[in-house]
Amino acid sequence: MILIIKHVLIEGPGLIGEFFQSGKQLMRTIELEKGDKFPDNFEKIKAIIVMGGPMNVDEEEQYPFLKEEDKFLKKVIALNIPLLGICLGAQLLAKAVGAKVRKGVAKEIGWYKVNLTGDGEKDLLFKGLGKSLEIFQWHNDQFDIPRDALWLAKSKICPNQAFKIGKNAYGLQFHMEITPAIVELWVKKYYLQSGKQSVKITDVQKMLIDTYRKKGQLTRQTKKILFNFSQMIEKESV
Repeated sequence: MILIIKHVLIEGPGLIGEFFQSGKQLMRTIELEKGDKFPDNFEKIKAIIVMGGPMNVDEEEQYPFLKEEDKFLKKVIALNIPLLGICLGAQLLAKAVGAKVRKGVAKEIGWYKVNLTGDGEKDLLFKGLGKSLEIFQWHNDQFDIPRDALWLAKSKICPNQAFKIGKNAYGLQFHMEITPAIVELWVKKYYLQSGKQSVKITDVQKMLIDTYRKKGQLTRQTKKILFNFSQMIEKESV
């Protein structure tokens, strides 16, 4: 079973869910916003995907599930269960292993180039993807690379874009799961309704156009990363 952890309803697995469903993988989703609890039994869990969210990792009083999630992630790492943390999920993974999460020097919202490090080029997760990716971002905070972790990717604005800790736990700051529909939902919820317009309307319009234009490219990249991740899952399942 692939376990999906969602912090808010509008930040779901998107392309990640489509990939595992097409492979006939059994999936279970934990909706933390609805009060779902973390499982105590890991026996049937093959891998875990931790999605993003608008909260910060230290807002445990406002979002009590974050404290429980920290304990849960520590257990997952100790058990060597394959894990992908996306955006907030990556930040929570970094925090669980002792790294700091802080406000970034600037926001990344939209499409950005992410370059793989030397270790990133050699890592199985990014096999077959070349030296760089053009990928979607939506974040204010960033993680430090945890001690004993491999630094896998960087960008011009945010130097820490991906890391690997332990055998097969990955934190990815960027959003490889998005679809145009998801981005439109985020724009409506986080940008138009919130009143926190941090970028110009014209920039938002361009971002949406780019998202539709780059849909095929993103889908291919995401499928490749998830295929590589699936190889790790199979190795752990044997």
